[in-house]
Amino acid sequence: MNVIETSDICKNYGDLKAVNNLNLSVSQGEVYGLLGPNGSGKTTAIKLLTGLILSTSGTATVLGHKIPSKSVLNDIGYMPQETAIYLDNTVHENILLFGEIYGLTRDQIAEREVELLDFVELSERRDSIASTLSGGMKHRLSLACAMIHRPKLLFLDEPTVGVDPELRATFWEYFEEMARDNITVLITTHYMDEASHCSRVGLMRSGQLIAEDEPERLKASTGTASLEDAFLALARRDVE
Repeated sequence: MNVIETSDICKNYGDLKAVNNLNLSVSQGEVYGLLGPNGSGKTTAIKLLTGLILSTSGTATVLGHKIPSKSVLNDIGYMPQETAIYLDNTVHENILLFGEIYGLTRDQIAEREVELLDFVELSERRDSIASTLSGGMKHRLSLACAMIHRPKLLFLDEPTVGVDPELRATFWEYFEEMARDNITVLITTHYMDEASHCSRVGLMRSGQLIAEDEPERLKASTGTASLEDAFLALARRDVE
């Protein structure tokens, strides 16, 4: 089952083609990575798929519903690049609020909170006001809030920015565990080394998908040793 399908989806801002005829098919249980430099259209693509912005043309279907649709809201989680938490609330109050928004009971929230705060290493800051957290901690709390309701599909926009290498590795282990539970993860990053953890990756440049495949196959097809070198080779090929 494909949980994400797009057909020639575009988003224009005047003469700027932020996303240009993007065609994606993402299967259930995949960890799919959208890779590319800043400004390549990754964030715009996620906002289109979550229904936060409307497409200029083309269509997108998520979990069987044409986007935008309110029907998918309780089944998806979204962590944006910018901090998506309430800074005047404590860590616990943020978790509680997002859990209630998604219709969880207090008991469900309490059980999930213990697991998530341990995962993002914020258990000792449970009663801290969010504004007192470091930038990396705020980012980790935002991730916990996005996962509170165990979504079927998780959109993560640069989730490891500002996260130390050891915790970043823990994050990826958790994402892979989610995939084994048939939860689909679509993740954007400009850290090419992280893409080796993805089932498949799509390389974006100037709003377009210039290549898509398993990480090892992309490297093999370009005769390169790293995804960064593969991206550069494919980008040059695309220009030619």
